[in-house]
Amino acid sequence: MKRPVIGVTTSKRSGWRIFPLVAFNVWLAGGRAVRWVAGREADVSSVDGIIIGGGDDISPDLYKGEVVASARLDPARDKLEHDLVLDAMAQDKPVLGICRGSQMINVALGGTLYQDAYSEFIDSRKVKTILPKKTVVPTPTSNLTSIVGAEPMRVNSLHTQAVHDLGEGLRVSARDLGGMVQAIERVRDPFAIGVQWHPEHLFYARRQRALFAALVKAARVRELDESQVTASVAEA
Repeated sequence: MKRPVIGVTTSKRSGWRIFPLVAFNVWLAGGRAVRWVAGREADVSSVDGIIIGGGDDISPDLYKGEVVASARLDPARDKLEHDLVLDAMAQDKPVLGICRGSQMINVALGGTLYQDAYSEFIDSRKVKTILPKKTVVPTPTSNLTSIVGAEPMRVNSLHTQAVHDLGEGLRVSARDLGGMVQAIERVRDPFAIGVQWHPEHLFYARRQRALFAALVKAARVRELDESQVTASVAEA
């Protein structure tokens, strides 16, 4: 069986070092990754699923928030990823959001963000490291829990922004010990999960690899369903 193709968005500036790690995780899960950056063609119809990767902050212009002077923004990437999320929803293709990508799923579906999340959640432990030093708790009965299990897990953390108001059709699927949202998911198909941490750096952890496996599985199921429909039409 051929490997589902997963489009992966990255920063032009740092994507050269991040994409190989994401691609490695996608390969371990049974897929094949292609890199997308702003300014180059990125067509949802050409892939079986997408990953919206991590990176710079999302412009508050997208959700009528306040501008923070210290934020590093990339308007071209914002537009690309905003459109890709909406296209994926329209084409019924699965999406995994990583850190910034989780926030973009929320914003694209009408949600808002905290620009400085740790000033709002003073009991949340502020760490910036790729090492698993932050505890998050999956929400019972969530899709995330069915993928990674219900037990609290240690993850990494590099973010300053976080989900505030949820976008349409989304629910919270994990929080940290201070109550800050750490994962969101779509309540109906297509599959869409966003995590605030960076599972690509935690490929040695079974529960983190499971996130990529779930995306690839959803992409493969959709591809098989589409092939069956095409075959049925051809036979008719």
